[in-house]
Amino acid sequence: MKKAIHLKLFVMMALEFFIWGCWLPLIYGYLPSLGFSDSTPPELISSLIPHKLWFLFSQQSLVLNAFPVAAIIGMFFSTQYADRHFSAEKFMAFSHFVGGAAILGLAFTRSFPLFFALMLIHCLLYVPTISIANSIAFANLKDAQKEFGLVRVGGTIGWVLAAWPFTFILVDWDKVHSANPQGLANWLGTVLSSGLTGEALQHGTRWTYIVAGIASLLLAAFSLTLPHTPPKKVETGADRFAWLEAVKLLKHPFVSILWFVTIVDAFALYSYFNWTGVFLGAAPPAGVGVKGNWIMPIMSLGQIAEILTMLILGATLKRLGWRLTMVIGILGHVARFAVYSFFPNAPAVIVVQLLHGICYAFFFATVYIFVDEYFPKDVRSSDQGLFNAVILGFGSLVANSVCPYLIQSVFTQGGTTDFKHLFLVPLAAALAAAAALAMFFRPPPKQQPAPAEATALAA
Repeated sequence: MKKAIHLKLFVMMALEFFIWGCWLPLIYGYLPSLGFSDSTPPELISSLIPHKLWFLFSQQSLVLNAFPVAAIIGMFFSTQYADRHFSAEKFMAFSHFVGGAAILGLAFTRSFPLFFALMLIHCLLYVPTISIANSIAFANLKDAQKEFGLVRVGGTIGWVLAAWPFTFILVDWDKVHSANPQGLANWLGTVLSSGLTGEALQHGTRWTYIVAGIASLLLAAFSLTLPHTPPKKVETGADRFAWLEAVKLLKHPFVSILWFVTIVDAFALYSYFNWTGVFLGAAPPAGVGVKGNWIMPIMSLGQIAEILTMLILGATLKRLGWRLTMVIGILGHVARFAVYSFFPNAPAVIVVQLLHGICYAFFFATVYIFVDEYFPKDVRSSDQGLFNAVILGFGSLVANSVCPYLIQSVFTQGGTTDFKHLFLVPLAAALAAAAALAMFFRPPPKQQPAPAEATALAA
C-alpha cells in the first residue's frame, strides 16, 4: 500500500513538471515569430502609461507575465481554497482539465488577444497546482523528511523527459527523406542531426503546446486516483486567511531579507530561461549554433544534474548551514553567466548547464526546506505560496517585463545580439544578491534538516 501511494505521488510530480517543461524553454523565441511586439503594448494599455514604460507592458511581456501574475494571485486565492475549502486532488483534476484545454488551444492561434487569454487561463489554473502537489505529497507521507525527496525527484525527471521527445518532433523531415539514409543507425544519425532552424523551428514550436495539453489532460484524469486529501480546518486563534498568516512572517528581518534576495535570484533564473534558448540557437560567432531539436535536451542537462545535487543537499545543509548553502546556489548563476559572456563556445556552454543543479537545489530547494522548518504548519500550501509568489511571481515578473526588450531592442543591433554584455546584467544582479544574503541573512538557531527533502519547483 505504501509503495502504491509513493508511486502515485511520483507520477503526479512527473506529469506536473512535464507540462511546464514542454513549453517554457522555447516560448521566448516563439512569441516574436507570431508578430507579438517586444516594446509596444496593446492600444488600450498604451494610452494609459508613459511611452518610456511601454516595453514593460508589451505584447510579449504580457503573455510571459501571465505565469508570474498567476503565481501572485494564486497565493491569495487558489491556495487559500486548497488549504481550507477544497479537496486537493479534486482541485488538481479540475485545474489540469480546464488548463490543459487552454494550453492545447495555444497551438492553433496566432491572434494576440486569444493567445493571451488562453495563456492566462492556463497559468491561473496551473500555477497553484505546484503548491497543491507538494501538499498532497506531504499529507500522504508518513516521514516527509525521509520520503519526500524520492517523490519530488519525479518532478525533475518529468521536466527532463519533456525535452527529449522534441529531438524527433522538431526535425526537418524533408531533409531526412532527401538524404535517404540506409539502416537504423544511419537513419537515427540523420534524424538527430537534422533539427529545425530559423522560421521552421519557430513554426514547429507549436507542438510544445500540443504535447503539454495532452499531458495536462492525462494528469487531470490521474488526479482522481490520488489519495484523498481533505481541506485543513482553521485552528483556534488562527487567521481566517491562510495567506495572511504567511505574509505576517515578513515582519521578521531574516525572512524579509530572504524574500527580497529570492526576488533577485528569481530574476537571474528567468533571465536564463528568457535568453538561453535563443543564445544556443543563434549562429556563431554571436551564439552557439545548436540545432533546434537539441536546444531543450541541452537545457535539460541542468535538471539531470539537479537530481544528483539533491542527493547531497541534506549533507550539505548539515555541514554548511542555511546561509552558505544558499550563497553557493546563487553564485552558480554568476558562474554560468560568466561562461556565457566570456567563453561562448559549444562545449563550455553545454557543460555549464550542469550548474543548474547547484542553482536550484542549493538555493531554491533550500528556501522551500527553510520555509517548511520556520513557517506555521496549518497553512501548508500558503506558506510555500508566499515564496512561490516570489520565485514564480515577482522575480519572474521583473525578468519577463524587461528581458524581451533588452535582448531585442537594447543589445541587438543590425540583427546581431551582443550576448556578452547582455548576460552581464543577470550576472551582476546575482552577485549582488549573494553579497546581501551573506551579510544580512541571520536566521535564529534551529535544528538543521535531515536528508535532502527538496520541494516545490523545478526549473
